[in-house]
Amino acid sequence: MNAFAQNDTIKKERYTAHNKGKFTASWGGNREKYTKSDIHFMGDDYNFLVHDAAAHDKPKGWQIDYITPGRMTIPQTNFKLGYFITDHYSVSIGVDHMKYVMTQNQTANITGLIDGNPPFNGGYNNTPTVLTEEFLMFEHTDGLNYIYTEFARQDDISHWFGLKNTDKFQVNINEGFGLGFLYPKTNTTLLGKERYDEFHVSGYGTSIKAGINLTLFKYFTIEGALKGGYINMQDIRTTQSKSDSASQSFFFGETILAFGGIFKL
Repeated sequence: MNAFAQNDTIKKERYTAHNKGKFTASWGGNREKYTKSDIHFMGDDYNFLVHDAAAHDKPKGWQIDYITPGRMTIPQTNFKLGYFITDHYSVSIGVDHMKYVMTQNQTANITGLIDGNPPFNGGYNNTPTVLTEEFLMFEHTDGLNYIYTEFARQDDISHWFGLKNTDKFQVNINEGFGLGFLYPKTNTTLLGKERYDEFHVSGYGTSIKAGINLTLFKYFTIEGALKGGYINMQDIRTTQSKSDSASQSFFFGETILAFGGIFKL
């Protein structure tokens, strides 16, 4: 009788009761906000600083490119693969494919020297300057790729809503901390020079996030998250010449919506 009672208890334990040993995978999209930043441009015949440059993202809206092979990097996307080391804690690797576009034709103050690049030659001393395409176009649009490792915690709050059968529908909250590097493809037109526009490891980033995770029928997930962080890029390629480079640092914020699954192998 005791043996049958124990087996019956085991059978009734829900799949969603424990997470240890499970893998997670998700794919989704994002919107971003960036703080203003000072961008330092350096080369053989110029050295100047653009003060408080404003920038924005480049959304594509809801479209089939999110799931079309070969076109998945056109929108702003997020990919993450994780593993639960305990019921509550997980480690993940992921890529936030963001897009950073310096606002064109804005007026920004410039300090420094430009020589050998007419008609832009001269000394600048906090001089208000219109950032035309002929003078400077600066984008990380394929993209501002933040490749990171994340350590996170997840907690089931289904009981807050009176949900008992979490194998059908489960509500979780999660929060995490990430650290990684930036691998942007920077599209820059600088003083009429030939652009570089290739992938290049440019710096590092850190991030924190908090979100709500919905698990449907044990295996399918929908997650909404807010994420914020700091990016520092000290080695941005801007032209074909290795002597030309740029650097900048700024804070960012993301809103993320991702779809995925949770499973055991």
